[in-house]
Amino acid sequence: MLKTKKMIMKKLMFSLIALAVAGSFAAFRPAHVALEAPTWTVDAVHSSISFEVRHFFSNVLGTFDKFEGTVKFDPEDLKTSSVEFSVDVSSVNTKNERRDNHLKSADFFDVEKWPTMSFKSTSITKGEGENEYIVKGNMTIRDVTKEMEIPVKFLGAMPHPMRKGAYVGGFTTEFTINRTEFGVGTGNWAATTVIGDEVKVRVNVEVNRQES
Repeated sequence: MLKTKKMIMKKLMFSLIALAVAGSFAAFRPAHVALEAPTWTVDAVHSSISFEVRHFFSNVLGTFDKFEGTVKFDPEDLKTSSVEFSVDVSSVNTKNERRDNHLKSADFFDVEKWPTMSFKSTSITKGEGENEYIVKGNMTIRDVTKEMEIPVKFLGAMPHPMRKGAYVGGFTTEFTINRTEFGVGTGNWAATTVIGDEVKVRVNVEVNRQES
Protein backbone atom coordinates (compact mmCIF):
# COMPACT_ATOMS: atom_id res chain seq x y z
CA MET A 1 0.00 0.00 0.00
CA LEU A 2 2.78 2.40 1.00
CA LYS A 3 4.72 1.53 -2.15
CA THR A 4 1.65 2.25 -4.28
CA LYS A 5 1.18 5.67 -2.66
CA LYS A 6 4.84 6.56 -3.31
CA MET A 7 4.47 5.62 -6.98
CA ILE A 8 1.34 7.77 -7.28
CA MET A 9 3.14 10.73 -5.68
CA LYS A 10 6.10 10.34 -8.04
CA LYS A 11 3.79 10.29 -11.07
CA LEU A 12 1.98 13.39 -9.79
CA MET A 13 5.26 15.27 -9.30
CA PHE A 14 6.47 14.38 -12.79
CA SER A 15 3.15 15.52 -14.23
CA LEU A 16 3.36 18.89 -12.44
CA ILE A 17 6.93 19.42 -13.65
CA ALA A 18 5.94 18.56 -17.21
CA LEU A 19 3.05 21.04 -17.08
CA ALA A 20 5.33 23.79 -15.78
CA VAL A 21 7.87 23.21 -18.54
CA ALA A 22 5.13 23.11 -21.17
CA GLY A 23 3.66 26.39 -19.91
CA SER A 24 7.04 28.10 -20.06
CA PHE A 25 7.69 26.84 -23.58
CA ALA A 26 4.22 27.89 -24.71
CA ALA A 27 5.09 31.49 -23.90
CA PHE A 28 7.38 31.39 -26.94
CA ARG A 29 5.72 28.89 -29.24
CA PRO A 30 2.00 28.68 -30.09
CA ALA A 31 0.24 25.34 -29.86
CA HIS A 32 0.93 24.79 -33.57
CA VAL A 33 4.48 24.64 -34.89
CA ALA A 34 5.77 28.09 -35.90
CA LEU A 35 8.38 28.81 -38.55
CA GLU A 36 9.81 31.84 -36.76
CA ALA A 37 10.03 33.42 -33.34
CA PRO A 38 6.66 34.69 -32.06
CA THR A 39 5.86 38.40 -32.23
CA TRP A 40 5.56 40.45 -29.04
CA THR A 41 4.22 44.01 -28.93
CA VAL A 42 5.69 46.62 -26.60
CA ASP A 43 3.22 47.75 -23.94
CA ALA A 44 4.18 51.42 -23.70
CA VAL A 45 2.00 51.97 -20.62
CA HIS A 46 4.19 49.57 -18.63
CA SER A 47 7.50 50.45 -20.30
CA SER A 48 9.93 53.36 -20.10
CA ILE A 49 12.83 55.04 -21.88
CA SER A 50 14.98 57.27 -19.71
CA PHE A 51 18.31 59.03 -20.20
CA GLU A 52 20.95 60.85 -18.20
CA VAL A 53 23.50 63.41 -19.41
CA ARG A 54 26.01 65.58 -17.57
CA HIS A 55 25.45 69.34 -17.32
CA PHE A 56 28.57 70.97 -15.87
CA PHE A 57 29.05 68.73 -12.81
CA SER A 58 25.56 67.40 -12.18
CA ASN A 59 23.39 65.07 -14.26
CA VAL A 60 20.12 65.95 -15.97
CA LEU A 61 17.52 63.19 -16.19
CA GLY A 62 14.87 62.87 -18.85
CA THR A 63 12.48 60.51 -20.60
CA PHE A 64 10.87 59.91 -23.97
CA ASP A 65 7.20 59.35 -23.29
CA LYS A 66 5.93 58.20 -26.70
CA PHE A 67 7.36 55.13 -28.41
CA GLU A 68 6.40 51.84 -29.97
CA GLY A 69 8.13 48.60 -30.75
CA THR A 70 7.86 45.02 -31.90
CA VAL A 71 9.95 42.15 -30.62
CA LYS A 72 10.23 38.74 -32.23
CA PHE A 73 11.87 36.56 -29.62
CA ASP A 74 12.44 32.92 -28.85
CA PRO A 75 15.53 31.96 -26.79
CA GLU A 76 15.63 28.69 -28.73
CA ASP A 77 15.46 30.43 -32.11
CA LEU A 78 17.61 33.55 -32.10
CA LYS A 79 18.12 33.46 -35.88
CA THR A 80 14.51 34.52 -36.47
CA SER A 81 14.39 36.81 -33.43
CA SER A 82 14.49 40.58 -34.00
CA VAL A 83 13.77 43.99 -32.51
CA GLU A 84 12.29 47.15 -34.03
CA PHE A 85 11.80 50.32 -32.00
CA SER A 86 10.62 53.83 -32.86
CA VAL A 87 10.63 56.89 -30.57
CA ASP A 88 8.68 60.13 -30.98
CA VAL A 89 11.47 62.63 -30.28
CA SER A 90 9.01 65.46 -29.59
CA SER A 91 7.94 63.53 -26.47
CA VAL A 92 11.25 64.34 -24.75
CA ASN A 93 10.58 65.31 -21.16
CA THR A 94 13.14 66.75 -18.73
CA LYS A 95 10.50 68.43 -16.55
CA ASN A 96 11.50 71.83 -17.89
CA GLU A 97 9.53 73.25 -20.82
CA ARG A 98 12.19 75.72 -21.91
CA ARG A 99 14.88 73.04 -21.96
CA ASP A 100 12.59 70.55 -23.72
CA ASN A 101 11.84 73.09 -26.45
CA HIS A 102 15.55 73.72 -26.88
CA LEU A 103 16.19 69.97 -27.23
CA LYS A 104 13.52 69.82 -29.94
CA SER A 105 15.11 72.71 -31.85
CA ALA A 106 17.72 72.57 -34.62
CA ASP A 107 20.44 72.94 -31.96
CA PHE A 108 19.77 69.36 -30.91
CA PHE A 109 17.21 66.91 -32.33
CA ASP A 110 15.55 69.24 -34.87
CA VAL A 111 12.21 67.41 -34.60
CA GLU A 112 10.65 69.32 -37.50
CA LYS A 113 13.08 67.61 -39.89
CA TRP A 114 13.59 64.34 -38.02
CA PRO A 115 10.59 63.62 -35.75
CA THR A 116 11.57 60.04 -34.89
CA MET A 117 14.62 58.05 -33.91
CA SER A 118 14.71 54.33 -34.40
CA PHE A 119 16.55 51.07 -33.89
CA LYS A 120 16.32 47.97 -36.04
CA SER A 121 18.23 44.83 -35.19
CA THR A 122 20.32 42.82 -37.64
CA SER A 123 21.16 39.93 -35.31
CA ILE A 124 20.63 38.66 -31.77
CA THR A 125 23.18 36.42 -30.08
CA LYS A 126 23.57 34.88 -26.63
CA GLY A 127 25.46 36.95 -24.09
CA GLU A 128 27.75 35.77 -21.31
CA GLY A 129 25.32 35.77 -18.40
CA GLU A 130 22.07 33.94 -17.82
CA ASN A 131 19.21 35.38 -19.93
CA GLU A 132 21.61 37.96 -21.39
CA TYR A 133 21.74 38.73 -25.11
CA ILE A 134 23.62 41.01 -27.50
CA VAL A 135 21.35 42.83 -29.94
CA LYS A 136 23.26 44.17 -32.92
CA GLY A 137 21.54 46.67 -35.20
CA ASN A 138 21.25 50.13 -36.70
CA MET A 139 20.46 53.18 -34.57
CA THR A 140 19.13 56.21 -36.44
CA ILE A 141 19.02 59.65 -34.80
CA ARG A 142 18.45 62.74 -36.95
CA ASP A 143 19.95 61.87 -40.36
CA VAL A 144 22.71 59.66 -38.95
CA THR A 145 22.59 55.86 -38.81
CA LYS A 146 25.21 53.91 -36.88
CA GLU A 147 25.66 50.26 -36.07
CA MET A 148 25.45 49.45 -32.37
CA GLU A 149 25.62 46.45 -30.07
CA ILE A 150 23.19 46.69 -27.17
CA PRO A 151 23.24 44.32 -24.17
CA VAL A 152 19.74 43.14 -23.28
CA LYS A 153 18.54 41.03 -20.38
CA PHE A 154 15.43 38.91 -20.73
CA LEU A 155 13.45 39.11 -17.48
CA GLY A 156 11.09 36.21 -18.18
CA ALA A 157 7.71 35.36 -19.70
CA MET A 158 4.50 33.78 -18.46
CA PRO A 159 0.82 33.31 -19.34
CA HIS A 160 -1.04 36.55 -18.72
CA PRO A 161 -3.14 36.06 -15.55
CA MET A 162 -5.95 38.35 -16.74
CA ARG A 163 -6.13 37.68 -20.49
CA LYS A 164 -7.00 34.27 -21.86
CA GLY A 165 -4.55 33.01 -24.46
CA ALA A 166 -2.16 35.91 -23.86
CA TYR A 167 1.41 36.01 -22.61
CA VAL A 168 3.50 38.73 -20.98
CA GLY A 169 7.27 39.15 -20.87
CA GLY A 170 9.93 41.68 -20.01
CA PHE A 171 13.32 43.01 -21.13
CA THR A 172 15.75 45.59 -19.78
CA THR A 173 18.88 47.29 -21.10
CA GLU A 174 21.37 50.02 -20.28
CA PHE A 175 23.80 51.45 -22.80
CA THR A 176 25.64 54.65 -23.71
CA ILE A 177 25.37 56.84 -26.81
CA ASN A 178 27.79 59.56 -27.87
CA ARG A 179 25.38 62.34 -28.86
CA THR A 180 27.94 64.17 -31.03
CA GLU A 181 28.32 61.13 -33.30
CA PHE A 182 24.66 61.61 -34.22
CA GLY A 183 24.91 65.39 -34.62
CA VAL A 184 22.85 66.12 -31.50
CA GLY A 185 23.96 69.41 -29.95
CA THR A 186 27.21 69.96 -31.84
CA GLY A 187 27.21 73.77 -31.69
CA ASN A 188 30.19 75.60 -30.16
CA TRP A 189 28.53 76.16 -26.83
CA ALA A 190 27.28 72.57 -26.65
CA ALA A 191 30.69 71.15 -27.61
CA THR A 192 32.32 72.64 -24.53
CA THR A 193 32.31 71.20 -21.01
CA VAL A 194 28.73 72.45 -20.46
CA ILE A 195 27.10 69.26 -21.73
CA GLY A 196 28.67 65.81 -21.65
CA ASP A 197 29.08 63.86 -24.88
CA GLU A 198 27.97 60.55 -23.42
CA VAL A 199 24.30 59.93 -22.77
CA LYS A 200 23.31 56.99 -20.57
CA VAL A 201 20.13 55.31 -21.78
CA ARG A 202 17.92 52.90 -19.84
CA VAL A 203 15.06 50.99 -21.43
CA ASN A 204 12.61 48.82 -19.53
CA VAL A 205 10.08 47.03 -21.68
CA GLU A 206 7.01 44.94 -21.02
CA VAL A 207 5.77 42.98 -24.03
CA ASN A 208 2.56 41.13 -24.79
CA ARG A 209 1.60 38.38 -27.17
CA GLN A 210 -1.80 36.95 -28.01
CA GLU A 211 -1.86 33.36 -29.22
CA SER A 212 -3.75 33.09 -32.47
